Amino acid sequence: MLYWALVFLVVGLVAGILGASGIAAIAGQIAWVLFIIGIILLVIHLVTGRGPPSP
Repeated sequence: MLYWALVFLVVGLVAGILGASGIAAIAGQIAWVLFIIGIILLVIHLVTGRGPPSP
């Protein structure tokens, strides 16, 4: 998930440098949403965790 957020962030930065502000804004928003979802999933994983293996 965070990989795709970085991909869209790079796409947004390249589009911004090339002057395509609409594409840059959309890619930036997608990157932001994917980053937030990734952080939420990370927190859920850390809170629930793995219990000790059952015998």
